[in-house]
Amino acid sequence: DGNPTKAAEGFARSCGTTVDQLDKLETDKGSWLFYKVTQKGKSAAELIPGFVQQSLDALPIPKRMRWGSSNAEFVRPVHWILMMMGEEIIETTILDIKSSNFTRGHRFYANEDKAIKCPKEYVTTLEQSKVIPDFAERREIIKEKTLAVADSLNGKAIIDEDLLDEVTALVEWPIPVAGDFEESFLEVPQEALISSMQDHQKYFPVVDKDGKLLPHFITVSNIDSTNPEAVKSGNERVIRPRLADAAFFWSQDRKNKLESNIEKLKTVVFQNKLGTVFEKSCRVAELAKIIAERVGADPENAARAAVLAKCDLMSDMVGEFPDLQGIMGRYYATLDGESTEVANAIEQHYLPKFAGDSLPTCKTASALALADRVDTICGIFGIGQLPTGDKDPFALRRAALGIIRILTENKYNLDLKLLLTAATAQLPGDIDQGKTVDEVYSFIIERLKGYYADQGVSANVFDAVQSTSPAELTDFEKRINACIEFSKLEESESLAAANKRIKNILKKVEGDIAETIDINLLQEDAEKALADAVAAAEAKVAPLFEEREYTKALSELATLRTTVDTFFDNVMVMAEDAAIKGNRIAMLNKLSNMFMQAADISRL
Repeated sequence: DGNPTKAAEGFARSCGTTVDQLDKLETDKGSWLFYKVTQKGKSAAELIPGFVQQSLDALPIPKRMRWGSSNAEFVRPVHWILMMMGEEIIETTILDIKSSNFTRGHRFYANEDKAIKCPKEYVTTLEQSKVIPDFAERREIIKEKTLAVADSLNGKAIIDEDLLDEVTALVEWPIPVAGDFEESFLEVPQEALISSMQDHQKYFPVVDKDGKLLPHFITVSNIDSTNPEAVKSGNERVIRPRLADAAFFWSQDRKNKLESNIEKLKTVVFQNKLGTVFEKSCRVAELAKIIAERVGADPENAARAAVLAKCDLMSDMVGEFPDLQGIMGRYYATLDGESTEVANAIEQHYLPKFAGDSLPTCKTASALALADRVDTICGIFGIGQLPTGDKDPFALRRAALGIIRILTENKYNLDLKLLLTAATAQLPGDIDQGKTVDEVYSFIIERLKGYYADQGVSANVFDAVQSTSPAELTDFEKRINACIEFSKLEESESLAAANKRIKNILKKVEGDIAETIDINLLQEDAEKALADAVAAAEAKVAPLFEEREYTKALSELATLRTTVDTFFDNVMVMAEDAAIKGNRIAMLNKLSNMFMQAADISRL
């Protein structure tokens, strides 16, 4: 009736106008309402304050705070805002502070306002005031000077990249200072001492050429003191109680055997529906035995390592230094007389801890690492707590990638679904085992796709292999490599297209397809040639597929290109005679199945 719909009114409101101000556009697809507006540009000086505020608001600050009488919130008190464009001040108020052209120098050396006439003066003015404003430059200075100080001590500084960033953010005029501590502390495992120095004191430890800790440390001062000995002794005085704590925890833990903590694990809940850490350890032990048998490790060693693997979590040392889990377990197990293989497996079952991290070095450790991760993933999926886009509290994605890397890079021929089935069979409660196995398998395969994508493997190649559902990831790897090599052949494109055509033909077939080719029904020369070529190729590739020599097999099948092309150019597959048509379809099905023993080439 000429009245606007609610949709039209809503559109007008979104444009900041009314329906009667809209224009109408006639097209071959109908009438459209549109609104034309010209938005004038603004000067950079007008826009920059908004950009800065948006950036500050977007910073991932977990807890913001207010100070004084201001309602502005930030991670720390802000005392001044310098904002200029050219020689002009960009006048604005950010965090309740009015902008200016003033900055300040080092709080001890030049604690006063410094006027900046233009941006290019900024760095020079601050450096003259004992501040190195460029983070990257300051970081490099700290690294170089710290390494130089360590060299003067006949050692090498351990420079953790995250710690280096943190120290760089703490100082403006970095001056590394060396300190010492009593050699008696070196009786404590050096990982504990290093953790104490790095995490608690932000010091850089010093080791010798063999990586053995020396009784020295390097701290980075924010001033070039006229009395460096006072700075040195002050830091030495602070570090001693920290190292003494580590020595105390070490001595306390050694009073009891590692396995004495097994009882304590019965009081620690892993997950409410999945039981205690003790119960998880028992499940992992059984699974580790199964895996160990298949990878050539000692099942009893794997089970023993699994039982002890989480015991150091109850130790005083790991309670104080959580990053030492596994490491302290190895020390305590060795002191208790456990085998080297068991002790190393306790430490290495946490590997890999992050992307690019090293893998377990022995088969027992690998078996335990796999068992622990598979139990966790199956358990959490089994109770329906699947990871979401932004939440993965049990680090299941990282666990899945660990499983992929251990199986693939160590070339362990393990049937993934059988492994998942064995794990879900042990889970407590009423869990749908079939559903859980399928979900976890899909989850791991999705991570596998990312794993190969990081190596430059195309999605087409991955999908071609995935469609054959290889049981083992090592087999998956071989098929991936075979497809990559096949794609390099000049015959690959034509054969991929032919396979796609065959797939489309087979989709339309109703009823069963004959398993054999009736040579008496072959009429055309092209189909006779293809039948002969398929039979000859089948004889050649059968043993290759048996030995999983997929690259050689696909290379052999590539020789069929000309014969296949000739067949499609000269033969009508869907012949009027049902018998002849069925025979031709059977031949194409046999050809397709040969390729499918490696991958679905049609997806390439």
